[in-house]
Amino acid sequence: MSIVLAVVIGLVFGFALNRVGATNPNLIINMLRLRDLHLMKTILFAIGFSSLVLFLGMAVGVLDAGHLSIKASSLGVVLGGALLGIGFAIAGYCPGTGLAAGATGRRDAWWFVGGGLLGAFAFMLSYPAIKATGVLTDVLGGKSTLAQTGTEYTALVTTVPGPVVAGGLAILFMGLATILPQRLR
Repeated sequence: MSIVLAVVIGLVFGFALNRVGATNPNLIINMLRLRDLHLMKTILFAIGFSSLVLFLGMAVGVLDAGHLSIKASSLGVVLGGALLGIGFAIAGYCPGTGLAAGATGRRDAWWFVGGGLLGAFAFMLSYPAIKATGVLTDVLGGKSTLAQTGTEYTALVTTVPGPVVAGGLAILFMGLATILPQRLR
């Protein structure tokens, strides 16, 4: 049943990405150039709204924080994020938008997805050598969260309850999405 749910959620997410224009690499590149902020506004609002729903769900006991998977902080994560960002800026796709764009029939997206799969395969083959360099060693507390999510992970902000931190950030993100202009130039 979980695979069916994953497929349904993936289809809905891909549909939503297409509807907001995130399958168009020109819109993504214009967002990164700060020319057209429509996608940035959508992304900020979605992050804020989903954070609010997530932490409210955890606060009232509907969602279990034990199901969250936190990536440990390491130099490798920072370098991997930088490589993803560079690829995002060059191609106009991230993994999710690339798959959604490929589903719409964009050939450039399929080249992007193929390149991503090839890169993942190369990483898998070189993982032992990469791990031996020490770049995957935990730094800054390893698996930690900004706000308190339970007892499993260390929180960076411990003096304020997690739902309050998340709620404040969610409101900040949604407010920023509301006041940003559609275009800067």
